[in-house]
Amino acid sequence: MSNPTPQSAPPSRALRWGVAGSVVVMIAAGGLFYYASQLAATKRQTNHNEIAVTIHSHACEPNALTVPAGRASFRIINRSDRAVEWEILDGVLVVEERENIAPGLSQVINANLLPGDYAITCGLLSNPRGTLHVTPTTESDAQAKAKPSMVAFIGPLSEFRVYLSGQSGALIKAVTALQQAIDAGDLAQAQALYVPAREAYQRLAPASQRLAELDNAINARADYFEKREQDPAFSGFHRLEYSLFQQHSLDGLAPVAQRLVADVTTLKQQLLAQSLSPEQLVSIVVRNLNSLADVRARSGEEERYSHIDLNGFAANLDVARKVVDLMRPLLGKSAAGLLPDIDSALNAFDAELAAFKVGNTYSTYDSIAADQRQQIADKAKALAAALDGIDPALGLSGLQ
Repeated sequence: MSNPTPQSAPPSRALRWGVAGSVVVMIAAGGLFYYASQLAATKRQTNHNEIAVTIHSHACEPNALTVPAGRASFRIINRSDRAVEWEILDGVLVVEERENIAPGLSQVINANLLPGDYAITCGLLSNPRGTLHVTPTTESDAQAKAKPSMVAFIGPLSEFRVYLSGQSGALIKAVTALQQAIDAGDLAQAQALYVPAREAYQRLAPASQRLAELDNAINARADYFEKREQDPAFSGFHRLEYSLFQQHSLDGLAPVAQRLVADVTTLKQQLLAQSLSPEQLVSIVVRNLNSLADVRARSGEEERYSHIDLNGFAANLDVARKVVDLMRPLLGKSAAGLLPDIDSALNAFDAELAAFKVGNTYSTYDSIAADQRQQIADKAKALAAALDGIDPALGLSGLQ
């Protein structure tokens, strides 16, 4: 008698669930792929007006641009081997900039541009400059005619000029004392005097950073020179900082300190010679705070050898508070509703920094944890956002 053909066992429940699960995963993966594709397409559509500029080791591509007046967005792509910056210059003045763009990454610069011709810096300070031609539009012509009366701003601008004069004098005095300690061969004293000199400079930073050439001589980091710390052109505060705190040496610093005294003396002259428009009074502080939030607070790159970044942040807060106080009477009349938010942001940033105060100074920045750095950046960003509402509220939201 023949044996019956064996029946196949029904698939187990586990197997059925496994097949169903695979199908679900495939459907989900397809859905995610579709969503990602749509998101990328939307992003491409949103950013289709961005003007791409690629930074190479020794040049930018393109290095000559033409755009219409008004708001322009530039995506700066870094294809060089180091963190670099990109600036738009109106003569000696910085109109807009983005610093510390990491290798292989990109950042966007948004700028409100008046008609005219501008220069572009691109990466290393030794790289050739580019050109930016901005053509007039119907809107830019209309906005130029519609600006509010400047009479109300004479007082704040005059008072800010007095502030610049006083702080410039304090800077010259502090840097001269630093030079004298270096000339005397006193390393410990020079290290101690570096701190108030930097604080004095940071109280002027929003205004001084408009003066591209002079600010580079005084404040450029080693990254922006081809041979970094060993480059003969590397000078200013950070050249002193490198020797004082990294090498613990005064060798070769006397001429660097002497030049810094000359440069900060010239800085005072140029700050008082340059006119500042009402819309620039607030915008230079906003730009400084955004730089603090986006770059300096997170990376600790500004004072990488001495780690006194917090002292500089506190000095930046001082000038922000000064500008708010100068604009307070105008805001009280035209936009009193902004003041509570601005004061709250000022106090929040102040309290964040005060938590790290030790006696008359601050903790070194290399002792600040990443999450604490992020909180500092967030408070600075919130203050910048609050201040950014001042110009529109006072009718100064046109082209700058």
